[in-house]
Amino acid sequence: MRHTNRLQAAVLAAAVVFGNVAAHGQVKATPAKPAVTVYKTPTCGCCGKWVEHMQASGFNPSVTNLPDLSAVKTQHGVPPRLNSCHTSLVGGYVIEGHVPAEDIKRLLREKPAIVGLAAPGMPAGSPGMDVPNSPGYDIIAWDKTGKTSVYATHKAK
Repeated sequence: MRHTNRLQAAVLAAAVVFGNVAAHGQVKATPAKPAVTVYKTPTCGCCGKWVEHMQASGFNPSVTNLPDLSAVKTQHGVPPRLNSCHTSLVGGYVIEGHVPAEDIKRLLREKPAIVGLAAPGMPAGSPGMDVPNSPGYDIIAWDKTGKTSVYATHKAK
C-alpha cells in the first residue's frame, strides 16, 4: 500500500513539475528568417537600400558584390527585358530588382510554378527607389518558357 501511495505521489509530483514547465517554461520556436542571396555591384546604393528593406521585413540577406552581373542573370534565366540592377535568390526563386518584400512573402507562401519575379528597370517608388510622387509599377512573374504575367501592381505614391 505504501509503495502504491509513493508511486502515485511521484506521478503527481512529476505532473505538477512538468505541467509547470509546460505552462511557464515553454519556449516557442521562432521560424528561421528566409535566406536571400543578393548579387549586386559594389557601388549601387539603391541595392543596399533594398537589402535593408528585406532585413527590416524579416529576411536574412547575404550580399555578394560583383563588378558585372550578366553571368548571374544568364545562369538564373532572367529574360533581358526584365533586367534590373541586382539579382537575388530566395526559396528556389529568382528575384530581379526592387521587388517589395510583401510580394516575395506571397511568392513563398503560394509557391507558383514560375522562375521568379522582377521589377524591370529601377521603378521609382519601389523599395530602395523611394521617390516622392512616384508613378505606380508592376511586378512581373516569368516562367521557364519566358512567358510573363503581372504578379502584383503597386499604386502611385
